[in-house]
Amino acid sequence: MTVSGIDRLHSQLSRLEDMFPGYLTEIVEGSIVMNPVRPFHGKTILRVATDLEEQLPPDWALVSDVAFPFDDANEFCPDIAVIPAEAEAENRSAYPADLIEFVAEVVSPESIRRDYEIKPRWYASRGITHYVILDPLKGHAVMMWNPGPDGYQGRDTLAYGPDLTLDTPLGKLTIATGRLPVDPKTRPTT
Repeated sequence: MTVSGIDRLHSQLSRLEDMFPGYLTEIVEGSIVMNPVRPFHGKTILRVATDLEEQLPPDWALVSDVAFPFDDANEFCPDIAVIPAEAEAENRSAYPADLIEFVAEVVSPESIRRDYEIKPRWYASRGITHYVILDPLKGHAVMMWNPGPDGYQGRDTLAYGPDLTLDTPLGKLTIATGRLPVDPKTRPTT
């Protein structure tokens, strides 16, 4: 895609965001993707962000739903990303993906493939040390670590309930999964 092509795509993306409030808009594999935002999605982000902000070192900041271009065909807006506080203070609408140190996504019915298959490859390719998937549809969290060129080498799944503690370059980060919402249609995993 040419520079004018990517600029045109970003321009279309900005218009769509204004035309469809209540939708999260990203560029994934060259396509503009819009997802409706549901209450459990927002509640999960809010609770996890509250947990994490109190634990971050002062030179790091949390951002949500801000654009991070990975290449001409992929511009993600992570539900939660931790970047240097100095960069966050610039208050931009987009940041380089290489700034992300930690990232988390909240699964919605429309984002399952993107959150579990596409984004881990891209996040790992940029060396993002930890990727957490919070899944209110299944009532569990998936932690990925040890990024490599083909994705994350480490992966654990934890049913919501106990605290999730990650040992990251930012220090230990704990997410209280027991207070995260679970879709009432979720079947318990055994």
